[in-house]
Amino acid sequence: MNSCKKSSTDEIKERFSNDVECFSNLQTGQVSILDAKIMFEIGTETAKRLAPNAKNILDLGCGAGNWTLKMLEKIPNANCSLLDISQAMLDKAKSRVSSATKGTVNTLLGDMRTVELSCNSFDIIFAGATLHHLRSDVEWKSVFLKIFNCLSSVGCFIISDLVVQNNPLLTKYVYEGWSNYLEQTGGKNYCKQILELSGKEDTPRSVNFLTKTLCESGFSNVEVLHKNMCFALICAEKSVLNSNK
Repeated sequence: MNSCKKSSTDEIKERFSNDVECFSNLQTGQVSILDAKIMFEIGTETAKRLAPNAKNILDLGCGAGNWTLKMLEKIPNANCSLLDISQAMLDKAKSRVSSATKGTVNTLLGDMRTVELSCNSFDIIFAGATLHHLRSDVEWKSVFLKIFNCLSSVGCFIISDLVVQNNPLLTKYVYEGWSNYLEQTGGKNYCKQILELSGKEDTPRSVNFLTKTLCESGFSNVEVLHKNMCFALICAEKSVLNSNK
């Protein structure tokens, strides 16, 4: 699925900057993702249960801020940090999130691979449909280690993303399932558009790779919370102490 030349960071940034309104609407911005509503609910409820006293949230690749908004429904008035490569997305996310919390709302313009994040600063970190833009294994491992370091001692990391299978034959199968869903949702042209975009922009990894790399980065209690075809929801805790709460 990843044989074509991949889009650059600037190309991806331009596309997202031109599509802010779509991503600001849960009915349109998440429609290409299988079980998006289910993963929002499971992911935010898991974060609430693991970090019920969370004060500081980081939304990595925040887009229009949907994950943060859903989290604020469960943990009101948290301080929110929004990270994205698109200033237009950040502006929209800040406007939406600021009206939903009495806490501080900070924006960070930059690439998750290079942006500096303070150690032990966040109780909950979300990465919703953004990590698949990472390329090499080295980049994945570097970002996971950065996230581990900037979590508080009882923090948790929630990943919702496109994934592949270890076996290419099974990857083909799960993508066929996604294709069927896309065609049923928006028709053949919509299906073709989404798959072509994914082929150009995305380099997803398998659930096995993600869980193994998270553990190697220091995370404990790595759990696959939900998986449907080529989309998965994963939670990783920083400290094993969470399991004793």
